[in-house]
Amino acid sequence: MLTDVSIGPVEIADGGFVIDATALGALLDVAPADIPALMRTRAITSLCERGLDANQGEFRLSFFYRRRRAWVNIDTSGRVLRRSVIDLDRQRQSGAQPDSFGSGVPRGR
Repeated sequence: MLTDVSIGPVEIADGGFVIDATALGALLDVAPADIPALMRTRAITSLCERGLDANQGEFRLSFFYRRRRAWVNIDTSGRVLRRSVIDLDRQRQSGAQPDSFGSGVPRGR
């Protein structure tokens, strides 16, 4: 469950971000030991976005695996500000509506 996921600071080094495999595994519901191989084969993909306007000084790290999406928002020091996960299979079963971009991300971000 997401509330049980503890994510320490994200390391920022050499222009990139490093998130602990145990934390990422918990977010994506994957064994931490499987994370490196899944990333190498691009079964797990990621995206980094820089915040603008009200989110200036923040980054959103997005991770995608099968029908599960995880977001971790951090500040410029790597401190985790927010995190969220959506399981698109569960969302479809509950009848929840995705946002206008079809991603299922809650509006107002």
